Amino acid sequence: MRRPRSLQGRLLLSLGTVLLVIWVGAAWTTAVLLRHEIGEVFDSSLQETAQRLLPLAVMDIVGREEGDAASQRLGAIHGHDELFTYVVRDDKGKVLLQSHAADLSVFPPYSGSGFGRTATHRLYSEEALQGTVRITVAEPLAHEAGVAREVQIGLGLPILLVIPAAFVAVMLAVRRSTRPLRAFRERLETRSEKDLGHVASDDLPSEVAPLAVTLNALLERLRAAFEAERSLAANTAHELRNPLAGAIAQAQRLQKETADPHAAQRGADIEATLKRLTARAERLMQLARAEGGQLRLDRMSDLRAALRVVIDDMHRGMTRDRVSLRVPETPVMSDIDPDVIGIICRNLVENALSYGGAPSSVEVTLAPDGLLTVSNEGPVVPPEMLAKLAGRFERAGTSARGSGIGLSIVSTIAERIGSPLTLRSPRPGMPSGFEAGIRFSIGRDIDTPESS
Repeated sequence: MRRPRSLQGRLLLSLGTVLLVIWVGAAWTTAVLLRHEIGEVFDSSLQETAQRLLPLAVMDIVGREEGDAASQRLGAIHGHDELFTYVVRDDKGKVLLQSHAADLSVFPPYSGSGFGRTATHRLYSEEALQGTVRITVAEPLAHEAGVAREVQIGLGLPILLVIPAAFVAVMLAVRRSTRPLRAFRERLETRSEKDLGHVASDDLPSEVAPLAVTLNALLERLRAAFEAERSLAANTAHELRNPLAGAIAQAQRLQKETADPHAAQRGADIEATLKRLTARAERLMQLARAEGGQLRLDRMSDLRAALRVVIDDMHRGMTRDRVSLRVPETPVMSDIDPDVIGIICRNLVENALSYGGAPSSVEVTLAPDGLLTVSNEGPVVPPEMLAKLAGRFERAGTSARGSGIGLSIVSTIAERIGSPLTLRSPRPGMPSGFEAGIRFSIGRDIDTPESS
């Protein structure tokens, strides 16, 4: 039998086994001692009976009329089971007196005073008048064995009740003692992968408390490492932004100052490359924010406002009819960080603009229940490609330029806030196109905000 893996199971098995061995050993030892004591008590009774009957038998035999030497069987005064039977014989073996239930075949020839045993009886013999009168008292061995068996059963039956009760008591005691361990485990299980704060362990037993201290120290080191990575990502984004902007300005200036068309074209290519690098760096910073940043706030804000800011900013670089926004008339309140809403919206819209048809428009819709959808016209994306689009550096097989991580950023954020990103192609109710959707928790649905 395999040992249980849980500490509670091992304690129950160990303590239960020890209790069972102790109880069985104690019962067996008690039964052996009692059987020995019962044997001594019965031997003492057998000897006492013979020694009390012998004087009475002698008086009866001596008081008989001379010549009346026939055997005499005593009659039973009242009907009863005679456990002790006896015979009185002379030195020649002639029976002089016997009890009413005595069976002569049970009594072997007289072999001297003391105890004896046959296959069925325990015997005791005694003599008087210089050995001319001899008495032998017999007791069935089955009687002694029956009494011993009844005593053993009397001892065993309570044990059969006590052992299950002891097991139940041990189980309750073990469960009560391991309750702090279960509570500690539950506190760990309910944490998200980003929650690396201290785990309360004040109520743990002293044998386990060092493990909790070590675990908390490890969590603290991990939290410090993650904080260092986040700080590095934020500082890198800040440090890259200015040099890249300066390089783009120099490339633009080079184009204006040179009269050589080839040099101007080289400057334009450099500017385009730097802008793509800036966009790629911005996407990587967004991905770092999605994987390790705080996505929820301790206050709620209107999702409509964040979406309007993003769409209005995008309208500055394109015609307004390329991107349309539809929001409810009533506020849609959520605890998602507005900056995170902006990252999601901008990536979904830019993905739709890059991979949709050039003349088609992008529709951004926010439903009152917090469902945000971004759809566009375009060719149908095959199901096998649709399943891989949320992966990093995946493109839908088009020649459009892009970082390939826009949908991956949105998918990472969606998983962390507990709302998977859904991708459909064609659009629902349409023969073609593409739609991406994500549902935000709003109002009373916000019960377990994610920890940073």
